Amino acid sequence: MNETIAPQPITLDQLLASRDERHAIQLEIIQSHPHHTLICLTVVMPGSIKRNKQSLTVATSAVEALKEAFHPNPDQLIERDLPTGYEAFLITEVGCLEAKRKTCEIEDTHPLGRLFDIDVLDAEGIPISRQSINHNPRKCLLCDNEARFCMRNHTHTQDELWQYINQIIDQYDVH
Repeated sequence: MNETIAPQPITLDQLLASRDERHAIQLEIIQSHPHHTLICLTVVMPGSIKRNKQSLTVATSAVEALKEAFHPNPDQLIERDLPTGYEAFLITEVGCLEAKRKTCEIEDTHPLGRLFDIDVLDAEGIPISRQSINHNPRKCLLCDNEARFCMRNHTHTQDELWQYINQIIDQYDVH
């Protein structure tokens, strides 16, 4: 990962453009690997700074966890370290539902897994839901509500979220 990109705030337009570009890359990978499963990793970072020391710690840990779970060949993992956030694309022969089980296990058990956003995409580029493998939706970082609910309603302040994020990263760095 590139250590030279300085933390810088991004605009909503930059964030939306990066999502569109990521989606285009996903579709391109799916089309060029039709009998494989695509896993897409991003890092959960609230606010306008998506790339910083914390996000790099999380990204490095997430990639290590994916490598351990899927044992990819070097050409099966594409990493992008951008001001709009870290992204990784993993191409695997593991089926979609089994890949979703493995990625949910990573998200649910890794010490930083709450900060991993790992999507498994079907042949049309649509993410496989946690419910499709009988997993509950992800919980909020700070409470027992569904994460989507708290995000939509701005239930928690960025300061509260960052306090929690820094705490779990600091605890992880100690180990």
